Amino acid sequence: MARTLTNWAGNVEFEARRLHRPASVAELRALVAANDRVRALGAGHSFNRIADTSGVLVSLDDLLPCVIDVDPGRRTVRVGGGVRLAELCAELRRHGLALPNLPSTPHFSVAGAVATGTHGSGDGNGTLAAGVSSVELVTADGSQVVLSRGEDDLEGAVTSLGALGIVEALTFDLRPGFEVEQYVYEGLPWSALVDHLDGIYSAAYSVSAFTDWDGSLRLWVKRRTGDPLPDLTWTGARPADGPRHPIDGMPVANATGQLGVPGPWDERLPHFRAGFMPSVGDELQSEYFVPRADAAEAVKALRELRAFISPVLQVGEIRSIAADTAWLSPSHGRDSIAFHFTWIADPSAVAPVLLRIEAALAPFGVRPHWGKLSSMDPGTVAASYEHGHRFRELLGRLDAAGKFRNELIDSYFPSDL
Repeated sequence: MARTLTNWAGNVEFEARRLHRPASVAELRALVAANDRVRALGAGHSFNRIADTSGVLVSLDDLLPCVIDVDPGRRTVRVGGGVRLAELCAELRRHGLALPNLPSTPHFSVAGAVATGTHGSGDGNGTLAAGVSSVELVTADGSQVVLSRGEDDLEGAVTSLGALGIVEALTFDLRPGFEVEQYVYEGLPWSALVDHLDGIYSAAYSVSAFTDWDGSLRLWVKRRTGDPLPDLTWTGARPADGPRHPIDGMPVANATGQLGVPGPWDERLPHFRAGFMPSVGDELQSEYFVPRADAAEAVKALRELRAFISPVLQVGEIRSIAADTAWLSPSHGRDSIAFHFTWIADPSAVAPVLLRIEAALAPFGVRPHWGKLSSMDPGTVAASYEHGHRFRELLGRLDAAGKFRNELIDSYFPSDL
């Protein structure tokens, strides 16, 4: 009997019972062409059924050659879709180049992170998808389609939810490498966050606030070496007297370096170190994006729910994301604040809390993270994206037979068939 496949957290058992690991691009294309239903499985860090399929799952982990082609002159890199962010970052650092920003952990696959709108924090930093200049897809008949900057469809193909084809490779714009210093502040009062949100999030290159939504907040402040030294004691917060993990009780060694010790960009911008357990592992996750202009009111609305949130929460994080142009990016067309929730691994306890959170954030045009838990009405979510109809049309052109569709994709973007 085939082994049951699950996601990283173990809360999703995939309907698919076969996972293929093609060893070459030719094998990948033949595999796609030969099956009626196909989905790509990256690192498995999604918490819903976005990667599921009634057909076969495909991993690019064994695909050879492993593509990380850096062009120092153009400051670009072409990278295979299955490459992990940690692998990519190590190669970029060797060339003295960098991505503008990184998510909380470097364990994600490149294609999976881009396809779901994954992001870090920072007023000037967009999602990972914002830096993509080209996407190479293996489409339904096994052929390759390349969409590049300047073509209308590229903005639909970056954050594509895996619905257009298997992402064979992507090309990213890069910048010169840089060092980052990380500082942690504790005891930030909620009144300071509400009244001075813009001042706090503009204090450094990347700023995150961690909380249980009941007590005070911690700030993770990431400064590019050479930028003005941030001092957030004016908020009432105090510098931490030692290294911290974002989640109380977890090993500090799993977290990236702090106390202002300079380090390479890729060893400071994430919260969790490559090669170590990210977050907790035994968990569920949700995340919601609201326009930056509504952030303070959204914070106040969520604080009213602290008695419901805190008992089932391991940690919450509040991040800042710059607007971008990808059609399905949760921060498309608007600077955003994202509210992330790492829950206990109890779906029945978390489900009613999601309903309360979504109702509280509804007045602000909230958008959920594509790869995390949400109970929002799919039609409402799709309608919040002004180019949702264009993405649906692109789906029809590139995957007319619905080979890469699944139940989740159908709920957001129903087929015309």
